[in-house]
Amino acid sequence: MTEALRSSSVYDVAIIGAGIIGLATCLELCTRFPDITVAVIDKEKTVAAHQTSHNSGVIHSGIYYKPGSLKARFCTEGAAAMVRFCQEHGVDHELCGKTIIATSGDEIPRLEELYRRGTGNGLAGLKMISSKEIQNREPRSSGIRGIHIPTTGIVDYAQVARKYVELITRYEGRLFLSCELLNLKRFGTTTVLETTRGDLSARLVINSAGLQSDRISRMAGAKLDLQIIPFRGEYYDLAPSKVHYLRGLIYPVPDPRFPFLGVHFTRRIGGGVEAGPNAVLALKREGYTKASFNARDVMEFGTFPGFWVMAAKYWQTSLDEYYRSCSKAAFVRALQRLMPDIAEADLVPGGSGVRAQALDVHGKLLDDFYFVYTEGMMHVCNVPSPAATASLAIGRYIVDTLMAQGRLPK
Repeated sequence: MTEALRSSSVYDVAIIGAGIIGLATCLELCTRFPDITVAVIDKEKTVAAHQTSHNSGVIHSGIYYKPGSLKARFCTEGAAAMVRFCQEHGVDHELCGKTIIATSGDEIPRLEELYRRGTGNGLAGLKMISSKEIQNREPRSSGIRGIHIPTTGIVDYAQVARKYVELITRYEGRLFLSCELLNLKRFGTTTVLETTRGDLSARLVINSAGLQSDRISRMAGAKLDLQIIPFRGEYYDLAPSKVHYLRGLIYPVPDPRFPFLGVHFTRRIGGGVEAGPNAVLALKREGYTKASFNARDVMEFGTFPGFWVMAAKYWQTSLDEYYRSCSKAAFVRALQRLMPDIAEADLVPGGSGVRAQALDVHGKLLDDFYFVYTEGMMHVCNVPSPAATASLAIGRYIVDTLMAQGRLPK
């Protein structure tokens, strides 16, 4: 629930952003420290309004991530925690499995590296499969070799986020929606959050604002050498008459140069199948359509040095993605590598999402989680996939880190 903001209240912790990471962190604080007062603010009218409710709903297994990285740790721990959470709280989910398919010989070394990573991350039931075994599992698909991951699942993360809110309110956590942050001011041991609904004070502030996280970090005085670049992923839906083509999830072997997984087929927990996404530069941080444009957003990334380094390096790939965005035929051809029977008539326009991708001044797309600290604040500045899968593990890590640093109010 949301409620009136009392400017006289001083909270132990305030969290900026009611996406799945901010809510998971709040839930961890509330359950571990019932006496701590926690408030979450968000500028939108509903929780989980952006990245959380615009992703494909996959419970990732952890096969993609280098063993020992935060992504690998968060994903493997978080996936197990997510499944337990859904089981305990009656959230619809399914462990439908995923098949990653190599369609050409040059993808085999990358496929084998994924298998090594999955093994290193302790994935149960992981299996390298032949072309014949691929077709036995997914009769409509085609490939020369693959990996089957039985522990991959699907869920509706907006539903998960709403369940987090339900539990948070039981612990008397506070949620303030339609509450946009305007400024931050530090006075002694507290930070005042000036918002469109009045002021709120807190001894510790956690910035989990996703697409706006870098702006809030700079508002707090952080010296960042990165910029959030919005990438829009566009989907088609498989026509209802063709949904039976898919038994589990079907993915390509990803390009290791990019933190994106390539166009794939994903079953939804509520029914239906998504095909996609591509990855095109969005001209608005929260721009879900091709026509979306915001001059401030474009000016910010257009004047950031790392953007032009990235653009010079990957301009050909960018053109290919834009071509797929504008041409349904090109989009279908990319999907046909995995499922040759798919035709243009089998796809109808679907939804889209915008990913908050951190880019550094050297033009490198950050591929792991990134945290920054200022006085009285922790900033979650890059939260790549599998953030939704790993939200409970990330929330626990944030709280553990703040405890170890002595930043949590006693």
